[in-house]
Amino acid sequence: MVVPETLPALGRHYLRIVTSLLLLAAPVTLAAAKTTGPPACGKPQHLNRIVGGEDSTDAEWPWLVSIRKNGTHYCAGSLLTNHWVLTAAHCFKGHLNKPALFSVLLGAWQLGNPGPRSQEVGIAWVQSHPVYSWKEGARADIALVRLEHAIQFSERILPICLPDSSIHLLPDTNCWIAGWGSIHDGVPLPHPQTLQKVKVPIIDSAVCSRLYWQGAGQGAITEDMLCAGYLEGERDACLGDSGGPLMCQVERTWLLAGVISWGEGCAERNRPGVYISLAAHRSWVQRIVQGVQLRGHSQGSGPTGRRGRALGARRARRAARGRGV
Repeated sequence: MVVPETLPALGRHYLRIVTSLLLLAAPVTLAAAKTTGPPACGKPQHLNRIVGGEDSTDAEWPWLVSIRKNGTHYCAGSLLTNHWVLTAAHCFKGHLNKPALFSVLLGAWQLGNPGPRSQEVGIAWVQSHPVYSWKEGARADIALVRLEHAIQFSERILPICLPDSSIHLLPDTNCWIAGWGSIHDGVPLPHPQTLQKVKVPIIDSAVCSRLYWQGAGQGAITEDMLCAGYLEGERDACLGDSGGPLMCQVERTWLLAGVISWGEGCAERNRPGVYISLAAHRSWVQRIVQGVQLRGHSQGSGPTGRRGRALGARRARRAARGRGV
C-alpha cells in the first residue's frame, strides 16, 4: 500500500496499524479456506434421451454419474460424498464381488466426449441392501458404491442431498430424471450421447399398485417404492438408466427422492416407472456413508409434501426388468 506523503502523521500511523492487522489476518483467512468442508449438496453451479426427453445442459446435474462395465456405460448413479455413489443393486447382479469390472465416470455431459474435467475412478467395493433378493422388481433395489479414492469436487462434480424426515412427496409433485439410456426400447442414445432429462410427476401409490396388480393377492409395488411418470406413456426411463436419480427440488435444493429401478417396457401406457424411495432407506444409507447431507423444508415454511420443482430424466425399461442391464 502506497501512502501519500501529504497525509497527516496520525493518518499515516493509523494506516500502518490497519495494514499490519490485515497482514496478520491473511494467514488465518487462507487457513480457513483450506479447511472448508464439502460443497453444499443439491446446488448446481450452472455454467454458461431418455424416452421423450430433451438434452440437459452442461453441469445441470453434477451428481449424476455413469457406471461403466468393461469401459462401456451400463448404469447410472448419484454422488453422495467424495467417496460414495448410490445406485440400483440389480446393476451388479452376478458381479457383486467383481468390482474390477466396473468404474465410475463423473463430471460428464456427453459420454462420447466427456472432456478433460471429467474424472473416472475405479470401484473398491459394492454394498447392496441386505434385504434385496436379486429378483426382478424386488424391494430395496439399492446399493452403495465405494470409490477407490476420493474424487475432487468441481462445478461439474457435486453431491446431491438426501431428503430428511420433513419430506413427503404428494401425488402430482413434479420431479425429474436424467440419464444416458436408450431413447426407445432397443434404440441406444446416439453419439455424442448427450445427457437426457425429462420431468415426471409422482403417481399416487394406490393408483400405481392397481396398474401393476398381479392378481391372487400379489402386488408388485412394495412399501419402499415410488411411481412417477405419465399414464399415457411417451416419457420414461429406459435401458441404461437404472440406478439413476429421481430428483425433486425443495426450496431451491435438489433432493434424491428415488432410484430408477424397474417397470414394464419403455414409456408404455399405464406402465409408469418404479423407483426405490430414499425416504424408506435413509437410515441404512446414513449408517454406512459418513458425511451424507440431508435437506428438507425449513421450519415454518409450510406443510410438508407441497409440490416441489425438479429436473431429471428417465428412460423406458424392458418388460419387468431393471433399466440398466
